[in-house]
Amino acid sequence: ACRVPGHLRRERQRPQVQGFRGLEHKVQHARVQPWPVRVYYHHTDAGGVVYHGTYLDFFEAARIELLHALGFDLAEMAETRHAMFIVYRITVDYHKPARLSDLLAVTAEIDRVGRARVVFGQRVLRDAELLVSARVEAACVHPRTLRPVPLPDALREGLQALV
Repeated sequence: ACRVPGHLRRERQRPQVQGFRGLEHKVQHARVQPWPVRVYYHHTDAGGVVYHGTYLDFFEAARIELLHALGFDLAEMAETRHAMFIVYRITVDYHKPARLSDLLAVTAEIDRVGRARVVFGQRVLRDAELLVSARVEAACVHPRTLRPVPLPDALREGLQALV
């Protein structure tokens, strides 16, 4: 049987669409919890260096974990609130390579919250060493039409608390 380490286990929580009870704890948790990633063979190229596109997967996972830390489930949000995120712009700076077996920390921070978009600042670190940084701009859209829609109020409040 596969055991998930305690620090990676997380119970699924339903979003609190009527507001945030305990927001301070969730915000504090979201701010201090980088997402850990161990570099495996499938993350690397033939030279044992993390493939440049793999960092986008790392960044997406960290953004989703940030939203989960605030109590939001993206699938539930799309189904009941008719809102989902699409990335429409990303700028990535590669500072140093990550290699096979490195233990990395991937962060997602909120830089700006608009009516229908969110700007994330993201980093990949090995210990305290900056390897990759990115600015990710995501729009909130209707799942069927893909047209912009306002962020759900509770989500906007939670994200603004992180700015």
